[in-house]
Amino acid sequence: MLSDIQAKLLIVDDLPENLLALEALIKREDRMVYKALSADEALSLLLQHEFAMAILDVQMPGMNGFELAELMRGTEKTKNIPIVFVSAAGRELNYAFKGYESGAVDFLHKPLDIHAVKSKVNVFVDLYRQSKAMKQQVEALEQSRREQEALLKKLQTTQNELEQAVRMRDDFMSIVAHEVRTPLNGLILETQLRKMHLARDNAAAFTLDKMHAMVDRDERQIKSLIRLIEDMLDVSRIRTGKLSIRPSRVDLVKLVDNLLQNFAPQVDAAESSVTFSAEGPVEGQWDEFRIEQVISNLLTNALRYGGKGQIDVRVYCHEGQARVEVQDRGIGISEENQKRIFQQFERVSAKTVIAGLGLGLFISEQIVAAHGGSIVVESRINEGALFRVCLPL
Repeated sequence: MLSDIQAKLLIVDDLPENLLALEALIKREDRMVYKALSADEALSLLLQHEFAMAILDVQMPGMNGFELAELMRGTEKTKNIPIVFVSAAGRELNYAFKGYESGAVDFLHKPLDIHAVKSKVNVFVDLYRQSKAMKQQVEALEQSRREQEALLKKLQTTQNELEQAVRMRDDFMSIVAHEVRTPLNGLILETQLRKMHLARDNAAAFTLDKMHAMVDRDERQIKSLIRLIEDMLDVSRIRTGKLSIRPSRVDLVKLVDNLLQNFAPQVDAAESSVTFSAEGPVEGQWDEFRIEQVISNLLTNALRYGGKGQIDVRVYCHEGQARVEVQDRGIGISEENQKRIFQQFERVSAKTVIAGLGLGLFISEQIVAAHGGSIVVESRINEGALFRVCLPL
């Protein structure tokens, strides 16, 4: 309601009795009247408050009403305040004309007409309240517009994120289908081949050497499937905050050395070679299985992207941290892709399709972070890549 908007009125006169009389005339419960005995006192009040109107006496010692009005009109804060002049001087002095020149909206002569004063004050107070109410409505509309724009932007961002999530899901399901189908196809072909030999009673196909080869092929395919399933389970555990870390006393040098021995067949198959250097035992409290999982992923990537070049593995201590470095001499990783490779489902390659779900580095980073450590990459295109795992001792 307009009456809820408080209106402040300023009256200026060098005679206290005039101020009291005028205050009694215009004061109401929904208005506040401020009194000033001089132009200087009025200026101080004008800087502190927002007034609906000002009633100024013309003849005052020092700065008169006309001069005060000119100052008000030249100041941004007060230039729009309606000014009504009051004077006891005769009409022949033509004060009214000078008052209008000074920016007044009305001029009253003493003795004051009570009804005229009340009527004029009511008009200016109503105008002030209407202007204030309109300003508040405009501000509310502007705030509403900003909120709607922010909401629309948020909805657009959410829509983009959902579309990206759908694309990632579709890409992921396509990758999963392809990656799972590969070992399954191998197992199915092996099974069909054996069934064919059994149907023909071909016992020569099941000699001890051939059975060993069959079991080895089956084991590789099954391990490949298990690795894919474990990666997906680890992502689920990470998302739900259930990735378990069970630290125990571990010698990182011994862990990496044993792991490299297990990787020997994969290194030979990749036509690569590995060098290993360490500064003696590097012991700390870590989850042996999880750290082995991280190093295994880095070695797998180095063999995959290393272009049959040498891979250097190093374990050492630096500034209270245990560090493991795996460096290849392969295709390298661009600066842009270095920011992506630790995200889910990201698989970066030069021009070839790379096997895997694109989860290895994401999972590795989460495992290292759960130990309070970090994993970083240093690389340039065609100059290989160095991955460094830093773990607190």
